[in-house]
Amino acid sequence: MLDLELPETVLVAGVDEVGRGPLAGPVVAAAVILDPEQPIDGLADSKKLSEKKREYLAAIIRERSLSWALGRAEVEEIDRLNIFHASMLAMARAVQALKVAPEFALIDGNHCPALACETRAIIKGDSLVPAISAASIIAKVARDNELVELDRRFPGYGLAKHKGYPTRQHLAALEALGITPVHRRSYAPVKRLLGD
Repeated sequence: MLDLELPETVLVAGVDEVGRGPLAGPVVAAAVILDPEQPIDGLADSKKLSEKKREYLAAIIRERSLSWALGRAEVEEIDRLNIFHASMLAMARAVQALKVAPEFALIDGNHCPALACETRAIIKGDSLVPAISAASIIAKVARDNELVELDRRFPGYGLAKHKGYPTRQHLAALEALGITPVHRRSYAPVKRLLGD
């Protein structure tokens, strides 16, 4: 893990988002302030963990962290702002929703949202910084569960399986069934169908 040389007394939030690539659903971000007195074993980039392990860790993170919160940007915001700005907005909303205000925020990636506290972007932060790993897990579990719900509302697209990503199954379903209100109209495969 990365040594950031921050004073131990500083309240640090890890921040990450999931859902930039999918054609459907919101982009969801999480912010987590871990409790140094209650370390959590097994934190890692959420993409490298099994679904079962993510669910298990998410419950522990919610229970043991000093504070955690979710933020999101809806499909309409993604289409209006673009995915980069929508992701920044979701991350800012997650940090603003924390019940404990952080003094420092460590952001996964190479850009930071505008926040009231100091920030630092860390490339591959979800693999290097436990608080960012925790945020990636919380965000992924929340978004995945939401896509399972959307699958019930919009059957036939396979949203529960591929979580909105542009798989062959998803693209074929779009061609056959058309687009839904939860599809991102600014994304090329959806935009093309609208053009047709």
